[in-house]
Amino acid sequence: MQSGSAAQSGVQWRDLGSLQEIHTNEKEVTEKEVTLHLLPGEQLLCEASTVLKYVQEDSCQHGVYGRLVCTDFKIAFLGDDESALDNDETQFKNKVVGENDITLHCVDQIYGVFDEKKKTLFGQLKKYPEKLIIHCKDLRVFQFCLRYTKEEEVKRIVSGIIHHTQAPKLLKRLFLFSYATAAQNNTVTDPKNHTIMFDTLKDWCWELERTKGNMKYKAVSVNEGYKVCERLPAYFVVPTPLPEENVQRFQGHGIPIWCWSCHNGSALLKMSALPKEQDDGILQIQKSFLDGVYKTIHRPPYEIVKTEDLSSNFLSLQEIQTAYSKFKQLFLIDNSTEFWDTDIKWFSLLESSSWLDIIRRCLKKAIEITECMEAQNMNVLLLEENASDLCCLISSLVQLMMDPHCRTRIGFQSLIQKEWVMGGHCFLDRCNHLRQNDKEEVPVFLLFLDCVWQLVHQHPPAFEFTETYLTVLSDSLYIPIFSTFFFNSPHQKDTNMGREGQDTQSKPLNLLTVWDWSVQFEPKAQTLLKNPLYVEKPKLDKGQRKGMRFKHQRQLSLPLTQSKSSPKRGFFREETDHLIKNLLGKRISKLINSSDELQDNFREFYDSWHSKPTDYHGLLLPHIEGPEIKVWAQRYLRWIPEAQILGGSRVATMSKLLEMIEEVQSLQEKIDERHHSQQAPQAEAPCLLRNSARLSSLFPFALLQRHSSKPVLPTSGWKALGDEDDLAKREDEFVDLGDV
Repeated sequence: MQSGSAAQSGVQWRDLGSLQEIHTNEKEVTEKEVTLHLLPGEQLLCEASTVLKYVQEDSCQHGVYGRLVCTDFKIAFLGDDESALDNDETQFKNKVVGENDITLHCVDQIYGVFDEKKKTLFGQLKKYPEKLIIHCKDLRVFQFCLRYTKEEEVKRIVSGIIHHTQAPKLLKRLFLFSYATAAQNNTVTDPKNHTIMFDTLKDWCWELERTKGNMKYKAVSVNEGYKVCERLPAYFVVPTPLPEENVQRFQGHGIPIWCWSCHNGSALLKMSALPKEQDDGILQIQKSFLDGVYKTIHRPPYEIVKTEDLSSNFLSLQEIQTAYSKFKQLFLIDNSTEFWDTDIKWFSLLESSSWLDIIRRCLKKAIEITECMEAQNMNVLLLEENASDLCCLISSLVQLMMDPHCRTRIGFQSLIQKEWVMGGHCFLDRCNHLRQNDKEEVPVFLLFLDCVWQLVHQHPPAFEFTETYLTVLSDSLYIPIFSTFFFNSPHQKDTNMGREGQDTQSKPLNLLTVWDWSVQFEPKAQTLLKNPLYVEKPKLDKGQRKGMRFKHQRQLSLPLTQSKSSPKRGFFREETDHLIKNLLGKRISKLINSSDELQDNFREFYDSWHSKPTDYHGLLLPHIEGPEIKVWAQRYLRWIPEAQILGGSRVATMSKLLEMIEEVQSLQEKIDERHHSQQAPQAEAPCLLRNSARLSSLFPFALLQRHSSKPVLPTSGWKALGDEDDLAKREDEFVDLGDV
């Protein structure tokens, strides 16, 4: 880290009771030096002093004074360090992006408040707002009061933020390249990172051997130097009988690309569609070509292939984009009042977004393919226009369910490298990092992580990583010092990093991969990425399949059946129990899923697996009935104080587990010291989960945040539902939120 120029700034907590009080107190603020820390290659672009950052708490607005700055990497608010939580031991800090930092790529929408009216900000402004609201892609909401900032500074900072977060960019102008150039001689890779990158022929051969696919498939280097196709990686795997010249014929289109092989010999493959042609002669040539290719993977009775056309018979990218746009609005909450206002319509809004239904459909499709490979011993060929979106999603889910290696941290990271990074998923376009086309922005990778979370949540002992790992991985999509999620293809990366056709005198740039977690987190923070419940070796099942069910501030899935509430198990605290019927008396119109739609073969396979004890190192299937598909609370609710329970959820259990693990490790070290007295004793690492009663249910992202004990009651919403006597008669329609 490099330190930038320091500036003097007034910083102190203030209650915004009245304008007169603010002006009086502002003169009493103690001057403190606040330092802006810059990464290598990072430059300060603009700044504003005496900015007030609001903090959510009840209907009152509190804030902290400080400086608002914009660099070519982030927007940062520099407030009083002492205003942070004093329990530093429990901090889960990111070393690259601070609590009050927003990378430019993480900005979703910018709003301004003019005379108490909220408007979207874009382009050149004629009038500048008195309040700035920033909605982030990681669902944080920042609110800055600019009333007490100099007019020229307001113009500079607002215009700068709008321009550097919304204006279209060129690839070479991303901070990624500035950082790579400045840190070129200081880049150190983690020796403990054993993730397979799949950028060499040896990596593919290793994967073939690991999955026993080398009897029917071969790794090829026909695309080395990307001379055949810029969309495909330099190395990949195809069926052994397929002539290599066929790969070159249609620039890699129409070729079955190997993804993974099952223990019974069946394989999962993917294929991109051939270019659409109107000429009959060319169409006949394409048909003849595909017939020849098809025979290399479909040779009955020994090998039978089933095709899954994901472009026409499954989800569309437009559906995913629309669903997530609606879904994320449930969590981009500006204040407490807005939170409680939306709570009346929580179920209907959640249902109408269709996001949970899309997750269920993805998991169901993956189970269907798993059934074909596992039970029917079929090869499955996934078809898609470019084989780089839904093919990546479904093939990855199938491997997670069928291959226990993919459920380890190294295996999971290698899976993402193979299927997403080398598979040509257009991260640059799908994350809209260049701000060139909003229509191309579709959260396909985030959908994948949400599907993975469902599996992790339902079967914790089967995964070496935690939900916290998945959450920080989703956050890393927007940190432009890692190359992993900032290119559309391996060819684009290698070309722009100077590894292809490079000058003999110029040295190619080396960028970090996101898999080097030591760049973002200290060792003690990284312990939260590893699951202490992970079953490393197969053991006798002891009834862990059912798992534990915990209370949440909000029910995170749609209910399967309706039920009455018990007197003291409502949504709010006891003093507001009598109001529950008023808030949640609305009948759910329909369910996410009806199990009747499952086909006979699929249903038999699905029910059969769930009727047996779980082998955490074998096949793993999720429950996909309506209530089993839940909201990923840690990611989506972590910034909302009202959605947190202090000392609740799994935090207390995890704290005891980690304390026991620490104690066992300490005893093991003492035993080792007796046998190796010459080794110096290691210092005990502090546990991040001590004093779990003071931690939030959404730990480690929400620790001791203040939250209201009573809701700001949305009386306008009640009137729409009717008076209290009428609502009391609807008790049969009440949905109990006591258990999730």
